[in-house]
Amino acid sequence: MFTGIIESQAQVLEIIKTDRNLTFWLQCPFIKELKTDQSLAHNGVCLTVEAIENHRYAVTAIEETLRKTHLADWQVGQNINIERAMPASGRFDGHMVQGHVDGVGICTNIKNLQGSWEFVFRYKPTEQSIVIEKGSVCINGVSLTVVKCSEESIHVHIIPYTYEHTNFKYFKVGERVNLEFDLIAKYRFSSTVSSLKTEGA
Repeated sequence: MFTGIIESQAQVLEIIKTDRNLTFWLQCPFIKELKTDQSLAHNGVCLTVEAIENHRYAVTAIEETLRKTHLADWQVGQNINIERAMPASGRFDGHMVQGHVDGVGICTNIKNLQGSWEFVFRYKPTEQSIVIEKGSVCINGVSLTVVKCSEESIHVHIIPYTYEHTNFKYFKVGERVNLEFDLIAKYRFSSTVSSLKTEGA
């Protein structure tokens, strides 16, 4: 489980294709603290550290992960938002994030609000895309509050600290991002649908 509070950024050093998988070698500021078999969120995607050597570490994305996320777009030199899994005794500063991406969104507008930035993302609605104003959404691993939304778009505001300490500062219109919708909202919706189906049976 993660919180959506980004710890740091990792840089992609090498990408290796094996069959239908992609293995990424990255470096990050806390490389000495990592262990193999450790879970680490990369742009909101939970991946397992498979190897650590020469001040870098490796993670692999299988075909299903590549299909569901934007990891296939990664390039050498790209900066990736990273967060270690939350310890059981840790503070819960963001919102509940699983690291299981629901889909990919596309940035359609960026507006400098002179003190913050507004980003607008378009996405394809599914049963998992439960979005409400003032609710939570995870974009590239960052826990954010939904300022405004419609059936196919999300508006979020980014404060200067988040802008500087995540890869939002590199975004351009057309950027593909990973989206994970609010966990509690998804399960409440699923529970409601199941109840209605049971009542109608």
